[in-house]
Amino acid sequence: MAAEVICVAVIGLGMAAKPHLAALRQLEGPIRVGGLYTRNAERLAAQAEATGWAAYDSVQAICDDPAVDGAILITPPNAREDLVAQLARAGKHILMEKPLERDLPRAERLVARCEAAGVTLGVVLQHRFRAGSMALADLIASGKLGPIRAVRLALPWWRAQTYYDAPGRGTYAQDGGGVLLTQAVHVLDLMLSLTGPVTEVQALTATTALHQMEAEDFATAGMIFANGAVGSMVATTAAFPGSPESLALDADHGAAVLTAGELVVHWRDGTRDTVGELSATGGGSDPMDFPCDWHRDLICDFADALRNDRPPRITGRAALEAHKLIAAIELSACEGRKIKVQP
Repeated sequence: MAAEVICVAVIGLGMAAKPHLAALRQLEGPIRVGGLYTRNAERLAAQAEATGWAAYDSVQAICDDPAVDGAILITPPNAREDLVAQLARAGKHILMEKPLERDLPRAERLVARCEAAGVTLGVVLQHRFRAGSMALADLIASGKLGPIRAVRLALPWWRAQTYYDAPGRGTYAQDGGGVLLTQAVHVLDLMLSLTGPVTEVQALTATTALHQMEAEDFATAGMIFANGAVGSMVATTAAFPGSPESLALDADHGAAVLTAGELVVHWRDGTRDTVGELSATGGGSDPMDFPCDWHRDLICDFADALRNDRPPRITGRAALEAHKLIAAIELSACEGRKIKVQP
């Protein structure tokens, strides 16, 4: 069992670090931040001064620090493989931003490396920690909603061209793709955690004239699920000014609709239940316009997993399921035919 106070280091201080740092400030006490590291010396100094946390001069210094239980890794996907190998060799547990890697084979190698080293790998797919998401998971597990028959997923988000003008953004070399792997991975992971696996997809992806970028900013697919349900998804960052993502499940006893953090259940007897609330999700002009609550709860779960020697709620292996689905969608779009999803 790890120490009661879990000590973490933070690696990577770009845009995605904002909710992590805010969450860690709220969690000081049961979780201690051993220090920060990024290759950008100016950014490192500024964040160390702003937070009062120490600055490491290298990843090796984190590996050599006996007080550090694990690292929160917030780098771009193309910077992960060597860092994970270094941390795993040192026996440091890892909580990693999504996606795991730029493609499925790399993601699978990364998960296997952590498993072989005996280190815990958690993944930041925080949509599962919303109140509405957890309430829907409970409804499905209890059987109250009944078998799921149809699924409708929509992510009508907006990103200005300035977002994709950042070096590497929306490229295969750095990000591994566009809207699917960078934005839609969140709601696809949530969907799979509720519905179970998809077995087949028929898809189309494209880059609209609204963006100058290498990868796709639009994707749509028809899906067949292992439980017999059918579904559709559309995800884009070309839907100005951006609207909250939604996931609708049509089942025998009612229809459940998750819109951002709010769950509305329309029961067949005419009653209606609501859990959670609508909140900003980063779907508009500001990608980081959302609260840190879900990150806070996810980080807290990861620390508790280390403390009690159990898997976190979202393991690296669990996160692979969304990668498998995205790989199948991309292949289907490329080849123009129905594709079976890797089991």
